[in-house]
Amino acid sequence: MKQYKRSERFNRLLIEEVSTIVQRELKDPRIGFVSFTRVETTDDLRSAKFYVSLLDESQADDTLEALRHAAGMIRGVLMHRIKAKRIPELRFVHDRSIAYSVHISEVLEKLKHEGGTEGGPASGTESSTEGTAGDQTP
Repeated sequence: MKQYKRSERFNRLLIEEVSTIVQRELKDPRIGFVSFTRVETTDDLRSAKFYVSLLDESQADDTLEALRHAAGMIRGVLMHRIKAKRIPELRFVHDRSIAYSVHISEVLEKLKHEGGTEGGPASGTESSTEGTAGDQTP
């Protein structure tokens, strides 16, 4: 059985609770669909950095500003829900890793289609003459 550090359990609890608070209790219209991808807390649990992924990347600045503005209220709710000596200061940062992965996939797909239309090796239309008896190129 794997032994978990206290901070790992606490991080899972923080993400779960903060997600619930943001989805159900915050009424700020600047906060659209957000997903918390991970949280990093300091060893002394004084600070927690939440990585936020957004459905609409164009609204990132407004959404992050709204989350930062609500951080005190979220922390106050956490103080009532989580039995801990200390609730960390909350910081929210934009997690661009998912958007970057989608971008890379789109670029690869585009390259795949471009390669297939030019008659190159990716399209499978080029014939191979390797191994034929008549081809004696030095």
